[in-house]
Amino acid sequence: MSASTLRLAIIVGSNRGGRFAPVVARWITEQARQHGGLEVDVIDLADIALPTSLPAYGQGPDPDTAAELAKLTPGLAAADAFLVVTPEYNHSYPASLKNAIDWHNTEWQAKPVGFVSYGGVSGGLRAVEHLRGVFAEVHSVTVRETVSFTMAGELFNGEGELMSPEVPNAAAKRLLDQLVWWGRALRNAKEEFPYGA
Repeated sequence: MSASTLRLAIIVGSNRGGRFAPVVARWITEQARQHGGLEVDVIDLADIALPTSLPAYGQGPDPDTAAELAKLTPGLAAADAFLVVTPEYNHSYPASLKNAIDWHNTEWQAKPVGFVSYGGVSGGLRAVEHLRGVFAEVHSVTVRETVSFTMAGELFNGEGELMSPEVPNAAAKRLLDQLVWWGRALRNAKEEFPYGA
C-alpha cells in the first residue's frame, strides 16, 4: 500500500434475516475498488455477535465479547475512512449499527464517514440523517454526498446488478471523491497534530 493509498472500511450495517444489504454492499465495494487510491475492507455486522449491554466504566469485556470485538475493532482502527451501508428501519438505522458504534471510541475519531442507504420511498435517507448526529458525537466527519436507493429491490436484477447504473455510479464517484479528500486531509492533519478528543 503506497503512502497516498487510503484504507476504506465498508461497514454493512444490517444483520436481519433476508436482508438486501449484501446486494448494495457488493455494488459499492466494486465501485470503491475501481475508484483507485483505496484499499477496501468489508466489515459485515451480520458476522459479529456483540452483546447489546456494554460493561461498566473501567471494566473490560468478558472473554466471549472480546473474541467478537477482535473481529471488528482492528478493521475499524486500521481504517482511514468509513463507508456505511444502511437500510432504514422504522425511520432510522439498525440497532446492530448503533451497537457497533457504541462499542468503540477512538477508532472513529477524526476520520470521514460516507453513507450508502437503501429502502422504500425515502431511500434510507432518514437513517443517514440520524447517523450524522451519532458520528459527530464520536468525533467523525460525515461527508455531504450520499448514494440513496429508493425502492432498492426494483433497481437491481436477479444477479444483483443495477439495471440502470449510470446515475448511481456517478453518485458513487462523487461520494468516494469526497471520502478520499477528507481521508487524506484528516490523516495528514493527525500526522502533524495528533487528535485529542
